[in-house]
Amino acid sequence: MENKRASWGSNLGFIMAAIGSAVGLGNIWGFPYKMGRSGGFTFLIIYILLAVFVGMVIMSSELALGRKTRTGVVGAYRAVSKKFKWVGWLGILSPFLIMSFYSVLGGYCFQYMSLNMAELSFGLSSIFGASIDGATTFGSMLTNPFGCAVFTLLFLGLCMVIVKGGVSDGIEKFNKIGMPALFVMLIVVIIRSVTLPHAEEGLKYMFVPGYAVAAGFTDETPSLISVLATAVGQMFFSLSLAMGAMITYGSYLNKKENIVKNSALIVIADSIVALMAGLAVIPAAVANGIANGTPLNEIALGGPKLLFVTLQDVFANMGAVGPLFGIVFYLLVIIAAISSAISLMEVVAAHFIDKAAEKGKTVKRSTVTLWVSAAILVEALLVAIDGLGANGVWVPFQRFFAEGLPMFNDCWLDFMDFFSEGFMMPLGAMIMALMVGWELKPALLLDEIHNGEHSAFFSAFYTICIKFICPVVMAFVLAGQLIDFFLCPQTEGYIQPLCYGVSGVLLVIFWVVAATGKKTANV
Repeated sequence: MENKRASWGSNLGFIMAAIGSAVGLGNIWGFPYKMGRSGGFTFLIIYILLAVFVGMVIMSSELALGRKTRTGVVGAYRAVSKKFKWVGWLGILSPFLIMSFYSVLGGYCFQYMSLNMAELSFGLSSIFGASIDGATTFGSMLTNPFGCAVFTLLFLGLCMVIVKGGVSDGIEKFNKIGMPALFVMLIVVIIRSVTLPHAEEGLKYMFVPGYAVAAGFTDETPSLISVLATAVGQMFFSLSLAMGAMITYGSYLNKKENIVKNSALIVIADSIVALMAGLAVIPAAVANGIANGTPLNEIALGGPKLLFVTLQDVFANMGAVGPLFGIVFYLLVIIAAISSAISLMEVVAAHFIDKAAEKGKTVKRSTVTLWVSAAILVEALLVAIDGLGANGVWVPFQRFFAEGLPMFNDCWLDFMDFFSEGFMMPLGAMIMALMVGWELKPALLLDEIHNGEHSAFFSAFYTICIKFICPVVMAFVLAGQLIDFFLCPQTEGYIQPLCYGVSGVLLVIFWVVAATGKKTANV
């Protein structure tokens, strides 16, 4: 039967798929940059502590919630809480919106890999006199909406084919091959990156506390609260929490599997990949900047410009072998992007498959996946055609308060990102922690996590974290995201206390809702 609940073929397959979901573009362009700017090794220690006390706890909760209810994110919340059943829809809308720009960024990677393949095979720059430096290539790509749309369709089509294959025959098989391949390619790129002249400056930037300021990468030493906010945000988004993926993946998990062990493995593997990505990109970017005489504070070490400008310059300046390393690097980024994208697509597809099953109807996974992909393509084309604001496409509320006041949505990517990663995800994670800790009570999920065989230490650890630490940290993430989107010279004087105030009020309101009244768990 098409609607029979799918399951992972093996626990290894699940681990690879979950790691693939967590490992994405944020690991490659976010973690190493933020680590260097926020104190190097100090940031790393804070990140690890947060990953243990918050990341692993929320991940265990999401996996347990999915496995206990045996359904997707909407059905899972509906099964355990009448008060917060609507939160499940945040877990559907978030991945749907994220896919609008994730597909486009994945298409960009395909374009860059194709460019390096053409340079390696035909000597593109020599034959046509075309520049393959990062800035020129990126600018030309963004102002070519048709090309961006085509490569977006290619990326989305590959994701559709994988998800259409099902949980074990599609998602699991891809990640069993893709994740080991990604590790191997990362090692290859790391070896070349750290052996470049001046690469040691990039390593110092990443690991030596205070070196970013001392060397001139940045002008200001970040405060402890700033470092904490940066680490919290990176941990949350790097682990793919509160986007429905882990609940959905957990619903396919065998009852005999150890959720605590699996959660720990996912967190450790994701952190290792993030560090490896840093070793692959930061030393190379810094070395290339120094070789070209670029001031250290002008080298792009994070965000899309790191991937599509700085690193392409690195490969263009490597000589004959540069395009080869460019192919390997952008291929590994594509694998990372696809592994995350298919988990997001699966969240949406699983919802409609489960909904049909609830009504006793038979639905083909291939049909559902096709329609979900088509819906994603519509919104993705907006982002692709917009070209990060380069093509003058209208964006809603682009000037919200007053003409000339920068807002969160300079382009369609920012618009989608704000509502998904900026608001829905941290809000959903905060409410989930409050729901589990104060409405359902931790024992409900602890029974599922341990399959009835409780560990006294972990139960106490989990209870304290899910009731007190996780909700506060998630409120902190929500405030930090709002500040990131709305902070500008015109709002600098009041936006931070306002965002912290809004986040604090929401925390109190939802705590009161969760802690008072009739408990509604029915599972």
